[in-house]
Amino acid sequence: MSEDTALIGAMPKAELHLHIEGTLEPELKFGLAARNGIRLRHRSPADIRASYAFTDLSSFLAAYYEGMSVLREEQDFYDLAMAYFRKANADHVVYAEVFFDPQAHTSRGVPFGTVIAGLDRARADAQAALGLRAQLIMCFLRDMPADSAMRTLEQSLPYRDKIVGVGLDSDERDNPPVKFADVFERARGEGYRLTVHCDVDQADAVGHIWQCLDDIGAERIDHGVNCVEDGALVARLARDGTGLTVCPISNRWVAGGLKAAELKAMLDASLRATVNSDDPAYFGGYVNDNLAAAQRSAGLTAAEVASLARNSFEIAWIGAAERDVYLAGLDAYLRRVPGSAPGS
Repeated sequence: MSEDTALIGAMPKAELHLHIEGTLEPELKFGLAARNGIRLRHRSPADIRASYAFTDLSSFLAAYYEGMSVLREEQDFYDLAMAYFRKANADHVVYAEVFFDPQAHTSRGVPFGTVIAGLDRARADAQAALGLRAQLIMCFLRDMPADSAMRTLEQSLPYRDKIVGVGLDSDERDNPPVKFADVFERARGEGYRLTVHCDVDQADAVGHIWQCLDDIGAERIDHGVNCVEDGALVARLARDGTGLTVCPISNRWVAGGLKAAELKAMLDASLRATVNSDDPAYFGGYVNDNLAAAQRSAGLTAAEVASLARNSFEIAWIGAAERDVYLAGLDAYLRRVPGSAPGS
């Protein structure tokens, strides 16, 4: 094991781009199906994994939404989230911001309150039992109408204290960020933080990032590696300190490569880029796997890997005092690792 790979394993980190529905491992899917009396078309967890042959975002989303059929009761959402929190804890994630897709559940008859109750109970138990603090981000499905997103936003308001922000995910084709400008404006007025997916190598990918900044006022961009194609955009992101949540292994599945060179370019341009796992049960890699894959592919130094972890805390939606505690813990760890200091 290289020194840089060893650095990753126990390094304190935050994960900021993680879809909880995308952590549904085949074994848990079978267990929930049995509990809920659901007959699956696959015969075993191995059969499910063998069916994952994604070639683009659309082929992935088909499997992603099919998998959600086993999530019906509060306990299902609790078990799903706790399984992720245990894996994240093993990867030394100390703070996580977790996406969830309420429309994907309410549209099939699962009440919003059922979803949030299970996830929030797991969030509380993860902090108590594992010391892992988590917050929830509610995502709108961009391939559904904007008025559906607005209704979902209104459904969320009784649970405002349990949700830190809103995001936008699902199929980006013909669904630019500006389609949801009014929804995000309302969300901002309700006190939610704002982030938006700008998926990799989509049509007008660079234009969509500009929309997020100018029309939405997003604080973070999820994915966003196409920003390096536009020098003016890179300068804007650097000037504003906008966070970017990159997911190398999922890039390889849906865009033909890790985009590690782009990640390195983002770091070279002093962008606040981070590495995350996206939908790890489907793409086969949790956050440490993603960091290691990016490190190997781009030849990242220990100091650059440390910068990714530092950025994850710098752009997290937490207060200054809490951020300082996490950064102090990271610095204490890095002092024991040769070459991980900035500029090394």
